[in-house]
Amino acid sequence: MKSLEVLTPGPLCTVQDRGRPGHSGIGVGWSGAADRAAHDAANRLVGNTVDAATLEATFGGLRVRARGQVVVAVVGAECPVTVGGIADGMECTLILNDGDELSLGTPTSGLRTYLAVRGGVDVPKVLGSRSTDTMSGLGPPPLEAGTILAIGDDVSDWPATELAPQVTSSGPIGIVPGPRADWFDNPSALFEQEWTVTADADRVGVRLEGATALVRTDSSELPSEGMVIGALQVPPDGKPVVFLADHPVTGGYPVIGVVRDADLSRLGQLRPGDSVRFGPR
Repeated sequence: MKSLEVLTPGPLCTVQDRGRPGHSGIGVGWSGAADRAAHDAANRLVGNTVDAATLEATFGGLRVRARGQVVVAVVGAECPVTVGGIADGMECTLILNDGDELSLGTPTSGLRTYLAVRGGVDVPKVLGSRSTDTMSGLGPPPLEAGTILAIGDDVSDWPATELAPQVTSSGPIGIVPGPRADWFDNPSALFEQEWTVTADADRVGVRLEGATALVRTDSSELPSEGMVIGALQVPPDGKPVVFLADHPVTGGYPVIGVVRDADLSRLGQLRPGDSVRFGPR
């Protein structure tokens, strides 16, 4: 039976697919790949269905060994890729023979890299998804050394002839203002400055810091409201938090705007120290 053995997981490696939508009513968020475009592209390269599960490696460090011959692809944050100690490439199909070891180095840009294997990573589904939700604890736990991952049969046409256009890091990230933009004295400050990603960043959300804080005009308590991926929630200190894949389903701070769908994958590649600008859409 073909499988992948995790030798070293790196700082954080999880199993991800396209998430588990439709369960916010019972307090379960969407989750899924933080950079869905890269996840999808990796699956296309190995001829998987769109729902096949991949490995999401955070800041490199992942090392796996093939048990049986497997076909894989690496897409996402640019990092050194080696097979058996020999440099290989990203965004291409790689064949691992039985016993071959594949390693991901530290990304030179971006944060999350996706390893797809033909057939998909086969772990039990929870509410229709194989994704690890780091906030709720649903899905498989983060990977550890020694984990054996079975390979499934989520295959489609083989192979994809070309990749979808990759997400670029240029230009402002588009924001749809509201629903609580009128709660701020200076809502335009969101668009008039660069924001820096702080060390307070994970799959739940990313805290940003700018020269000018966002100032609330209304200090009253806001009843909890539903939250979505890409929402920019602003706590009392005026430093916005942009929600990612494992965000809570409700929140009590006002949301000044929401990142447009086309730019959500860019959020998944932000790492501490990166600068980002927003633009109204």
